[in-house]
Amino acid sequence: MKIHEYQARQLLADSGIPVPEGMMVQSLQEAMSASKTLFGQGSTLLVVKAQVHAGGRGKAGFVKLCKTEEEVEEAATFMFNNPMISAQTGPEGLDVTKLLIADGVEIDKEFYLAITTDRGSGTNALIASSEGGVEIETVAHENPDAILTVPICPLAGLEPYQARELAFQLGFQGKQVGQAANIMLRLVALVNNTDASLSEINPLIVTPASEAYPDGQVLAIDAKFNFDDNALFRQPQISEMFDSTEENPAELRASEFDLNFIALDGNIGCLVNGAGLAMATMDIIKLHGGNPANFLDVGGTATLETVTEAFKIILSDDKVEGVLVNIFGGIMRCDVIAEAIVTAAKEVGFTVPLVVRLEGTNVDAAREILRAAQTELPTMQTAMDLEDAATKVATAVSAACA
Repeated sequence: MKIHEYQARQLLADSGIPVPEGMMVQSLQEAMSASKTLFGQGSTLLVVKAQVHAGGRGKAGFVKLCKTEEEVEEAATFMFNNPMISAQTGPEGLDVTKLLIADGVEIDKEFYLAITTDRGSGTNALIASSEGGVEIETVAHENPDAILTVPICPLAGLEPYQARELAFQLGFQGKQVGQAANIMLRLVALVNNTDASLSEINPLIVTPASEAYPDGQVLAIDAKFNFDDNALFRQPQISEMFDSTEENPAELRASEFDLNFIALDGNIGCLVNGAGLAMATMDIIKLHGGNPANFLDVGGTATLETVTEAFKIILSDDKVEGVLVNIFGGIMRCDVIAEAIVTAAKEVGFTVPLVVRLEGTNVDAAREILRAAQTELPTMQTAMDLEDAATKVATAVSAACA
């Protein structure tokens, strides 16, 4: 599960990690009220940032520095009335319904700090770089030596000496070292307490020297968190942060029936059982000239009701111009799939080409069910193997679109 930046900043602040003051707003009127309040408290620079679950906001023009209320109004008006389009959103972009308006701060130096799971060791790792404020993937590609990694012991956690040592390695100086180490330790505790699968502060900054902070202040001015869905049952405060408006409606609908569904850009719907089979199915569809419209995995314990719902979800997508069913029955019985196909045909109707490849548990019974319902499924073809199925569905969709 993902959350917005304003929510991530609040988690950091609640954990004692310093962040600039800010407010989330959902309308132009609220934006003007927030800017008036923050400027009235002595701020001389505000930053207006779109709150969407995608990166590339700055390059897309959805992060603006503002020195006056008029500039805040102009920025908020633009963001509320235009989709944000970046490399992570696709050409259609994302509608912006929330903005973060926060104090702008002077920056002397930027760093990167994150915690995620090291799949090699099976433990969390603290990842840091003195090259913050840019995409970490770019740093990893162009200057991998700039990325430092410290494994976090599952029992002892991050030791204070490890945090101080890493702060020195990153180039923090004077009292900055203690501030940076404290942030690292608090971030580790926050990840443990919330079952976060990823926490990222980019950038972690040092402000110029001031009377209050002669060596500068270390602040987190942007943050990103992902959480383990399987642990949300014990994280009610995190679950409440879920924003359904940022998710694909079909994916939300599928999750209600314990279906794994991911919308893609193609036109051939894929209903399979098992993630590995789903990947193979999509690959072979591409190999034969087709383009998958989704990844829909019914798993091994789906019922007639859930599989029927899966077909309804696939057929509700206007982009779907053909459907490929590829089931290798083990725990998931082929006759359940066949009955669901017939039920979906009665309730929704298959007006697009349908290719069905079934193999495994109760396959003979499944084939008999489909034969008996052939008149109700005029667009259906059966296939002997996966390659035959991919060829048939790609050809049928191509012919239907010609």
